[in-house]
Amino acid sequence: MPETLSDKLLTYEVIREGDHIIVKCFGRLVAGQGDEFYAAVKEVLPDTTHLVLDLTGLTYLDSAGLGTLARLYVTARSSGTEMRLINLGKQVRQVLKLTHLLSVFGSVEEHGITIA
Repeated sequence: MPETLSDKLLTYEVIREGDHIIVKCFGRLVAGQGDEFYAAVKEVLPDTTHLVLDLTGLTYLDSAGLGTLARLYVTARSSGTEMRLINLGKQVRQVLKLTHLLSVFGSVEEHGITIA
């Protein structure tokens, strides 16, 4: 099946649920896609103490995308916000595992936070 334009672009949706902000990601987090995503997520950090990135729809993560996630993590922690990743696909999980960052990002389910 050929790749569509939407498979190549990163899109996201920001959802507020109580004191949690959930960012659902779709597409590819690759070089050239991270700056806008970082800025949008950074903008909502003052509104929450719990940031959840739902990566269900994220199909690919490269080293630049990994850098974006790491930068978001550092920024969130600096502002007193806990950031977790959920619903990691096989490729994303593999990248995080190879770089020894899987345990750093953890997952929401491990911390007892329920997302409806």
